[in-house]
Amino acid sequence: MAAADLPAIMAVAGQVHPDYPEGEAVFAERLALHPAGCLVLAGGETLGGYVLSHPWRLGQVPALDSLLGALPGDADAYYIHDLALLPGARGGGAASACVDRLAAHARASGFVRMALVAVGNSAGFWRRQGFREAHDEALARKLASYDDAARYLVRDLKDDGRNA
Repeated sequence: MAAADLPAIMAVAGQVHPDYPEGEAVFAERLALHPAGCLVLAGGETLGGYVLSHPWRLGQVPALDSLLGALPGDADAYYIHDLALLPGARGGGAASACVDRLAAHARASGFVRMALVAVGNSAGFWRRQGFREAHDEALARKLASYDDAARYLVRDLKDDGRNA
């Protein structure tokens, strides 16, 4: 991902996640804070999708459409903020390959867990990627601001049988 990709990324985000709008500043900040975790999927002459990810604290959820300011020095998990593919880019394994690449990056960076908030109908995909729901009442209240289907999911990278 590069700063020049941001307009196309915003277009993908608007189409894929219309119920979870975030400003371009959020995407630009994630890219500046952790460029290794920000990827794009080329789709011919257009962008087919993107992913934003970065180190974070397990059990905490960054608020939607908010700037982080900095990554926590005591990060103990690798957080997938967003993975979005246009309909034409789905079904060919790109999303799974992206998750495998992020897991390898997380492991190489010393993390033993990955986490995310699954929204809409995406929880099944994430479960197939080795993520499991983490139940926490305080976190459940925060997730309610997303929607009723939002789930906080965690994947243990140690001996998960998916060492990419």
